[in-house]
Amino acid sequence: MALTTKAKEAFYYSDGWQKASKTYPIHSPATGETLLEVANCGADEATRAAAIAWDSFQSWKQKTAFERSDILMRWFDLMMANQEELARTMTLEMGKPIKESRGEVAYAAGFVKWYAEEAKRVYGETMPAHLAHKRLFAIKQPVGPVYAVTPWNFPSAMVTRKAAPALAAGCSFILKPAEHTPLSALYLAELWEAAGGPPGTLQILPCENPVPVSEILIADPRIRKLTFTGSTEVGRILYKQSAETIKKISLELGGHAPYIIFEDADLDEAIPEVIACKYRNAGQTCVCTNRIYVHTSIMESFTQKYTEAVKALKVGDPLNDDTDIGPLVDQQGFEKVEEHIKDALAKGAKIITGGKALSGLYFEPTVITNISDDMKLMSEETFGPVAPLISFETDAEAIQMANNTPFGLAAYLYTNDLSRAFKVSEALEYGIVGVNDGLPSTPFVPFGGVKQSGLGREGGHWGIEEYLEVKYISMGLPK
Repeated sequence: MALTTKAKEAFYYSDGWQKASKTYPIHSPATGETLLEVANCGADEATRAAAIAWDSFQSWKQKTAFERSDILMRWFDLMMANQEELARTMTLEMGKPIKESRGEVAYAAGFVKWYAEEAKRVYGETMPAHLAHKRLFAIKQPVGPVYAVTPWNFPSAMVTRKAAPALAAGCSFILKPAEHTPLSALYLAELWEAAGGPPGTLQILPCENPVPVSEILIADPRIRKLTFTGSTEVGRILYKQSAETIKKISLELGGHAPYIIFEDADLDEAIPEVIACKYRNAGQTCVCTNRIYVHTSIMESFTQKYTEAVKALKVGDPLNDDTDIGPLVDQQGFEKVEEHIKDALAKGAKIITGGKALSGLYFEPTVITNISDDMKLMSEETFGPVAPLISFETDAEAIQMANNTPFGLAAYLYTNDLSRAFKVSEALEYGIVGVNDGLPSTPFVPFGGVKQSGLGREGGHWGIEEYLEVKYISMGLPK
């Protein structure tokens, strides 16, 4: 399968491949070069997509769960057969190290495989009737056409985590991929078509300015569901807009993840978990730890060993197999990292290692101490390779500091005390808690946040429920 062949010709994917009237460039964050000019969709394409989604939904929902499952399994097989090329596409367009990109393709394909199976497990119920001549049932049916907006940091996995359950449930699906990373989504569309996905069931609308596309699709009453992963600020806007047509909605929004290292932690075991959690994708994930709380009694030894591990990370070309840290995705993200470090230093922070900008969009992996609550990196997601270390004295203090945020997506802790593991994980106000586990995500578990980190869950059987409506049927028999 050629690398995004249709993207090279500035097509978008609707009911088949459509030539765009406008294009915009996709740049490599690693080199700055222009990779491709891709389709730049707008209001006209969105209007057309809504009509196509409605029409294709009428036939797609009539397919049996087994028919939909077969197509999804073929999609899974094609993704894995093209894993290396999908990974390379991802690395080129957003700078993720190639070894991480390979892992993401497998993770993304895992959602497709899971929901190919889950399509056949959408069960109804019968209830005992209150009258002898009645029979009572509840069935589940697809909610309808879906509009999805996905982020740039997981350009394959965030697509399949939404599209696979929607398509498995019988919904048609319109995707606006992130402006930076449409190539992975277009590649997935090629594979969906090759798997036998019917025209119009999956549509991909790349665009440089998402506002006109989103306004059209959110205002259209035929679009019954919105699913969005991105910032809390944008999520609030889309939430308000969706209220006009009372759409079913899923929001996976910002995070500000703490990692608590208790005094009984085995540092040789804990530090690799914290490193993986912090520096994966150069710290550009919504579940990366943004604040590391370390018990006072082990602060010195943890800082020393953690710093040594950070210094061993290799920054470089993301296409090289031995690279650990690639570039930040764009200048805006790069400047935010610089701003957070500058603000922290002005307020008394101390850099232990890193802290410097490198050439292009690369930034040294950084460890920073002497942290105070008034620093920006303590209230905002840095979304970069910066690890602030903060000491604590008691379990209660650690929990209080970890929960002191409007966000509640992911939190982590490391301890060998079973009682503490239960008590602290239950006390943390987060949708996901990793206990001695810095990388807890997998396709068959629930993913999502509380507070201002979102609504709903993705993954597992919870994920497909977001694309289903329950219908109650009361049947009266002749008396």
